[in-house]
Amino acid sequence: AVRPASIAKLLDELPSPLRTAVVRGLSRRGQRALYEKVRGFGAVELRDLVPPDRGDLETVRHLGRNTLPAFTLFEKHFCRLPGASRTAPQALAGFNFQAMSGLTGPGYFIAVPDLDRAEVLVDYRRLPTVRPASWPPIRSNETGLARFVYGFMVDRLRRVSRDVTIGSAARKGRDLGSYFVLSREA
Repeated sequence: AVRPASIAKLLDELPSPLRTAVVRGLSRRGQRALYEKVRGFGAVELRDLVPPDRGDLETVRHLGRNTLPAFTLFEKHFCRLPGASRTAPQALAGFNFQAMSGLTGPGYFIAVPDLDRAEVLVDYRRLPTVRPASWPPIRSNETGLARFVYGFMVDRLRRVSRDVTIGSAARKGRDLGSYFVLSREA
């Protein structure tokens, strides 16, 4: 019965560490319900993921929790590509960090706007050509164990609040019923 605007207001008022703890405490059921609740609530743009005050190739961490049976805590790291508009970039580069990254690979992606739905698509089928020096080497998502984790995947992100997004994963266009929530680190 809680409205999306009330959820956003509450999360926006929390300090970053507490906000992250709250969203990382969401259950599978809670994440699924939140994903549906915020459908059409508000636009999420690439500049929400990497704010305009950040430099090119500067890492912005989003701390998350997914609904998978294991390795539920993870991070998505985003950066704006060199020369892109600070206020209206066309794409961001990024990768996933989690406990099994050494085996599964970093899960590189390109994030692009879905203008028809005012959401962001995190496309693991597309790899960046540049990365910050601190990030791991770019590897394909379609070989080795990465194929089973990131291969042929596209995540859809929706706005929850200024610093929180929620996503759903799809493989080859089929929704997997797998969700994740992200809290942008201040």
